[in-house]
Amino acid sequence: MDVRTLCLAVLTKGEATGYEIKKMFEEGPFAHFQSASFGSIYPSLSRLLAEGLVEARAQEQDGRPDKKVYSITPAGNAMLDAALTTVPEADTFRSDFLFLLFFATRLPEARVIDLIDHRIAVYREKHAHIADQIAERSNGDCAGDPGREAVAGFGAALYLTAADYLESNRDSLIEQLRAARARLVQAAE
Repeated sequence: MDVRTLCLAVLTKGEATGYEIKKMFEEGPFAHFQSASFGSIYPSLSRLLAEGLVEARAQEQDGRPDKKVYSITPAGNAMLDAALTTVPEADTFRSDFLFLLFFATRLPEARVIDLIDHRIAVYREKHAHIADQIAERSNGDCAGDPGREAVAGFGAALYLTAADYLESNRDSLIEQLRAARARLVQAAE
């Protein structure tokens, strides 16, 4: 999805500033889908405003310039609905962790162990966070949004599966690395 569509999507959840939109992509419910920088959000909001797809109002701040608060218009909602009918692009997955793990034979064993153990902890923490959110919504008066709940369940399953995989295969990988290093030493002799 392009940044314009992403901004419209965020604004369906309520009015927001450019900064608040950025936070939705860093920490909010959109953090797992896409990323958007300030350098792309603000120009997109300007174009959306010029096209009548969003409206903006000035909000006063103490000792600072007014900030713009954006809201989606009916035309913006129609544009988002049209964008939601497009065929999605293939998922992309980028991971610095997997990049480092790809070169595990070049890293000290302790570094590989630390990388894996840290990533297991991160994945378990993310799984627990999503599971807690799901539980809070199911225990409250809120019936929940079925799409949101499906996405949350999918995310929880991915994190749990990834943590389980790393945990189950950690020792085997370390043994394989030791064997590969031993072969390198023998070949060098």
